[in-house]
Amino acid sequence: MRNEFTDLSAVRSSRLARSIIAPVHDPEELYRYSDDITVEEDASISLHAATALHSKPSSIQGVPWGVKQIRAPKVWSVSTGHRIKIGVIDTGADYQHPDLRYSLARGINLLNRSLLPHDDNGHGTHIAGTIAAANSTAGMIGVAPRSLIYPVKAFDHNGSAFVSDIVLGIDWCVRNRVDIINMSFGMKTRSKALLDVVNRAYQAGIVIVASSGNDGKRRSIDYPARYQQTISVGATDKNRRIASFSNRGAFVDVYAPGDKIVSSWVQGKHHEMSGTSMATSHVSGAIALLLAKHPGLSPAEIKTLVKRSTVPLRARKTSTAKNKIRGGEIDALKLMQEGGG
Repeated sequence: MRNEFTDLSAVRSSRLARSIIAPVHDPEELYRYSDDITVEEDASISLHAATALHSKPSSIQGVPWGVKQIRAPKVWSVSTGHRIKIGVIDTGADYQHPDLRYSLARGINLLNRSLLPHDDNGHGTHIAGTIAAANSTAGMIGVAPRSLIYPVKAFDHNGSAFVSDIVLGIDWCVRNRVDIINMSFGMKTRSKALLDVVNRAYQAGIVIVASSGNDGKRRSIDYPARYQQTISVGATDKNRRIASFSNRGAFVDVYAPGDKIVSSWVQGKHHEMSGTSMATSHVSGAIALLLAKHPGLSPAEIKTLVKRSTVPLRARKTSTAKNKIRGGEIDALKLMQEGGG
């Protein structure tokens, strides 16, 4: 936990509606504040990039394969995601990157509020690039090139964060009225504080897109993607097959390209990464295209449209794969058509 308060005496000034973040040295001290207070350990939370599988410098010019595969370019004559605000809770973003010159708002650095949310890891810049890169001359084009990324730096240079950081990040997104929150991270255990603030964002009309995790599990996904208020995302490869590392099954709402994805990187570079993190950014971009055209849609309506407009996945060459395959891959063109054109 990165302390928001020095002790419990200051908690009443917190702007969080239902969650308080403060160090507690004596649990008995809590009983002075409420009879029904809920206390939980500030658990760690991890990014969903399978860097051990694929992470290497790369180069690109134009439209990456994942953006093409979900047919985003076929929507650009109708919508480019113009003015849709996307909160990316991550490691920050590279504000000097040519791909993102017109794609980044100020955002917030929760680790040092006096500084811009500069990316000292790379993961957040990669996510931002897939969603909103707009460099057709010497870089890449993201799914929704005229959407606006609000980087919310909650993860440090090692890609580490705590639930308290995420709670503060989501709360900031609610107060700043973003349209979509991209959450390319997760943990194995549930958190009431996290669920409360996710529900608050959902009730505020924010679409929450979350990665399912990289454990290759068939019947389980990470939190917060497992919360029903989110759109949970698994990863596919170029053959529209579920990536080997991706969690899958009934808890996954939609799949998207997440294997060997090249996107923007720190120091103005490009990088190839794999993970359900990368898949989630494709889904956030596709939803931005839809919302720019149909701004009145609710999170529940968008989730229904996303699930209804997928294209079938291809089974791997095993005898039982066809019986177990569930869900489909996001298709930006079908999503727009389902939403009313």
